[in-house]
Amino acid sequence: MLYVDIPTQDDLRTLIEASHPHSVSIFMPTTPVSGEVSGDPIRLKNLAKAALAQLSEGGATGRDLAPLEAMLGNLVDDLLFWRFQARSLAIFATPETLFTFRVPNHFTEIMVVSDRFHVKPLARTTTFPNAAWLLALAEERVRLLEIAPGLPTTEVEVPGMPASAADHANKAAIHDRSPAGRFTGGEGERKRQQQYAHAIDRAIRPVLAGHDIPLIVAADVHLGSIYRAVNSYPHLAPRNIPHTPEGMTDEALVARARELLDEIHAAKAEAWRRRFDERFGAGRATTDIATAARAATLGAVEALAVDIDVVVHGTVDADGHVHFAQAPSAHCYGVIDEILRRSFLTGARIRAGRRGDLPDGSPLAAILRWPV
Repeated sequence: MLYVDIPTQDDLRTLIEASHPHSVSIFMPTTPVSGEVSGDPIRLKNLAKAALAQLSEGGATGRDLAPLEAMLGNLVDDLLFWRFQARSLAIFATPETLFTFRVPNHFTEIMVVSDRFHVKPLARTTTFPNAAWLLALAEERVRLLEIAPGLPTTEVEVPGMPASAADHANKAAIHDRSPAGRFTGGEGERKRQQQYAHAIDRAIRPVLAGHDIPLIVAADVHLGSIYRAVNSYPHLAPRNIPHTPEGMTDEALVARARELLDEIHAAKAEAWRRRFDERFGAGRATTDIATAARAATLGAVEALAVDIDVVVHGTVDADGHVHFAQAPSAHCYGVIDEILRRSFLTGARIRAGRRGDLPDGSPLAAILRWPV
């Protein structure tokens, strides 16, 4: 089992806006298997030692670093913390604060010290959360399931959710005939199905409010189309799982839902690439780091895709000019990470992936609001 702390957009903003002259960012793979974690604390201990040494070389004093050393040392020694891990661990530390995120993504080991946090790899988790709501919809009963990466699928308690179509209609079944003057036969059945679907939508609306992960519906073709017509959640998946969930196990439902999630992510990636190609031909897209840095500083980046595994060391000045560094130090940071930070703070949409996900294998690709 994985133990995950998925960062939210608010978490990402908090980290992006944070500033401290002695900031340490560490990304490391971990094992989720209990009893096999002995190497993970040692790995962190070595990374923390290297980070403190780099800060010291940059001019930080022992007094400056003592609280940071103690904070990281306490994390190394926290046996309970290491018992419950996911596939990777992200750590953001200063002498005053410590943030940790256990994530299901596989991170390359990275340690960065600077006056700001290095957040680019963490953006991968928010780009591809691999989470969804699954509405298992049948006339006999309806359930809302929550799918999260690495965690058991759980049924969500929904106040006011109808128990079944017949229960909502206050009838023994929705297929019987009504008295004269009322809906009868097929017409009455469809009317009650529509009312059932409306009731479900009203019940789950407050539960889903504020979320932006897909809602996937598993239902037979007829009832599924009725629900799609009344759904009010803006992130409904583009198609349903066209089978009644009553004949499927939860494991089978989740497997089908994950296949659909993969399709959704692939479609988004392809749409992004097509948009990039269109804008590139009009001079409103770039894979050049220097151009992207100027655009981010001017607020001209509409959407940015970055490679989470590449760190280009240097600084970006107030005018957006890049000054590359030959080696990492406490006086520079990841240039692409800084471009991401400036783009995010001016409202750009961020996609984080790996080199093969980006045009021409570049470390970044930016779609611009206007040419720069």
